[in-house]
Amino acid sequence: MLLRATICAAFFFQVAPILAREARGHVSVVLLGATGDLAKKYLWQGLFQLYLDEVSHGHTFTFHGGAQSEPEQGRKLMYERLKDLACPPDVAPDRCAVVKDQFLRLTEYHRLKTEQDYAALDREIRTVLTQEGLEEAGRIFYLSVPPFAYVDIARHINSSCRPPAGAWLRVVLEKPFGHDLKSGQDLADELKAVFQEEEIYRVDHYLGKQAVAHILPFRDQNRQHLKPIWNRHHVERVEIVLKETVDVKNRTSFYEEYGVIRDVLQNHLTEVLMLLAMELPENISNTEDVLRSKLQTFASLRSLEKSSAVIGQYEAYNSHVREELQKGPDYFSSTPTFAGVLVQLDSLRWEGVPFILTSGKVLDERVGYVRVLFKNRAYCVQRETAQDPELSQCNPKQLVFHIGQGELNSPAVLVSRNLFKPAMPRGSWKEVHDRPDLRLFGQPLSDYYVYVPSVERDAYSTLISRIYHGQKDVFITTDNLLASWGFWTPLLASWASESPRLYPGGRENGPLLDFEVVGGEVRFVTKEAVEVMMTARGEQAPGEYKTIQSRFRQSQLVTAWSEELIGRLASDIEAAAAGAIRRSGAFHWALSGGSSPLALFKQLAWHHYSFPWKQTHVWLVDERCVPLADPESNFGNLHEHLLRHVRVPYFNVHPMPVHLHQRLCVEEDRGPELYAREIAALVANSSLDLVLLGVGPDGHTASLFPHAAVGLEGGEPDVVFTESPIKPHQRMTFSLDLINKAKRVAVLVLGRGKHDIVTVVSRAGHEPQKWPISGVKPSSGQLAWYVDYEALLG
Repeated sequence: MLLRATICAAFFFQVAPILAREARGHVSVVLLGATGDLAKKYLWQGLFQLYLDEVSHGHTFTFHGGAQSEPEQGRKLMYERLKDLACPPDVAPDRCAVVKDQFLRLTEYHRLKTEQDYAALDREIRTVLTQEGLEEAGRIFYLSVPPFAYVDIARHINSSCRPPAGAWLRVVLEKPFGHDLKSGQDLADELKAVFQEEEIYRVDHYLGKQAVAHILPFRDQNRQHLKPIWNRHHVERVEIVLKETVDVKNRTSFYEEYGVIRDVLQNHLTEVLMLLAMELPENISNTEDVLRSKLQTFASLRSLEKSSAVIGQYEAYNSHVREELQKGPDYFSSTPTFAGVLVQLDSLRWEGVPFILTSGKVLDERVGYVRVLFKNRAYCVQRETAQDPELSQCNPKQLVFHIGQGELNSPAVLVSRNLFKPAMPRGSWKEVHDRPDLRLFGQPLSDYYVYVPSVERDAYSTLISRIYHGQKDVFITTDNLLASWGFWTPLLASWASESPRLYPGGRENGPLLDFEVVGGEVRFVTKEAVEVMMTARGEQAPGEYKTIQSRFRQSQLVTAWSEELIGRLASDIEAAAAGAIRRSGAFHWALSGGSSPLALFKQLAWHHYSFPWKQTHVWLVDERCVPLADPESNFGNLHEHLLRHVRVPYFNVHPMPVHLHQRLCVEEDRGPELYAREIAALVANSSLDLVLLGVGPDGHTASLFPHAAVGLEGGEPDVVFTESPIKPHQRMTFSLDLINKAKRVAVLVLGRGKHDIVTVVSRAGHEPQKWPISGVKPSSGQLAWYVDYEALLG
């Protein structure tokens, strides 16, 4: 090992005569996780680019790949990663081959697992420096490892592999930096115990992307143009978007712990938000001034509420989790893979301006951008196509930092021509005039001033260069990190136990994920979420579903959070009542017992003042065999929560006759027959206008229980006595025959406790003896399921 390092150093001086005569010091770069995917895709290439850029500037280098594999296996894996290194187009092939060979000779693998391993690496670095007469400038440790390993590695570096006095140390960490405010604070405290703040470089690779990195310089160079309009009086909204088409297959263990908000919004999009919303320091090169301005902006952010966000999850996510993490067929994750969040600031500059942060997996395109849309009060008489885009004030006015991908497929800065012609740094950005066929945000590219980088650079190459130069302005400080976690943690906590909206993925999402900002709250535009059905093959394989919008058991599905769902059901009942009265002059509806309808009764009593109660007849679907004033009585609950609050004519209320001749449910009194006759006398063909049902955890509906002797088969009386497994045992109930005569049947299911039965029923066929609810199928009417998110998604 020592001999190889000595030969590498000697070779470096022989083949690099372009070095300055007096070297400024030696830099050792240690990449931990050297055989991992991130190292393969970006980090080794970034280190090679650093070597290409700096080899002629006086420093010498050695590169050390570290992992936990034994030397022979680790070295083989590492060199597999290194074989694909490439030079930029402006490097001649001959020089590229020479410099690549130099880089490989200066790169060695080490097993870095124990404190002794780090001590051995330290001895090797010091020995080579001594033998070659080199002065050590510093060491870079890049930790491309899981966050749980940070603290142990940090302690080993601090105790066994620090550079000597006078040389600097830079320790680079990849996100995630914690899981919430507490874990972020704990990690920061543990790192603070071994490193100084100036030694820690937390990487957010988004800050290395060229369009993002140019936001502050752009604002600085265009102060004159932006100062009058960069405020609430002129900005309509700001969109910060990162859309991806890929899923999270092979990354589900990470995603189960973090989800899209922690993965993208808390870091990448929040940092972009800061660059846009912060007050611009006089000197944007002053790291302390920039950080101070960021922290002031964090302090002005309005707290996030649950209503500040909408979340979604692509349909195949649960199957990926069950497969990769070996979860059971009944496992359902509430991890979001899509989020749209409204951020607002309480500041004189930005008060009332919505900043909309959006990101998701399996969407229709891969693209990232920042779009600042300005207000437009102009009304133009002439057609816009007849006007010069630089003069037309009717064209949209927008400033776009196009981060990458999408139709433009490159970093870019675009400014509407009717705003201003921006100042851009010469040499590093160039103006584009071609691609007249391309449209962006509804406008042809010719409506913008368009600038792209003269040379595109990978984000990691940019960040590694800044680490080497000690430029901390694009790295996340501890204060910055904790401010971000403090902002996001309440929202994460409020959504922790909620189920996201399911979406099929790609273009099939349609408008399902579209959301709107109303009164400072965010909500989906499409009211109905997806629903669960049997698979196309009709098999009942555990956990096997097909998700299609608006269908459940081949009938209509309405789903929402419970409060919104109850409001929707109440409105639908009122609409059904109005329709029935127009047709026949009366509305006949029957209500099932249980706790689910109580919220509906309250909604109807207190919010539906126009309900046609005078023409409404109220029937009961089922009743317990108790006196009507008993707390267990369904009629008693109906009276307490609805009837006494509305003006229903006395003769329009029809309790079930369970109490006749001072006796309860005696067959000789023929109560079921009396009730069936009353229905037949008042309702044509005994076809009620609406029957409202619930579902019990065993699949019963009304008082029709599994394996009941009566009520579940065809050809039976319309109203029957049944036995319940729960006291009071005796019940009177509609049979399935009478229920299925109804013009409309609504099934209301609320609460997480009903999720298991909803899952079972979604797969079950027509099996009324086993699952009575499965026998509900109106012969000539309509069936609609009103299932809240907790019952549907668990």
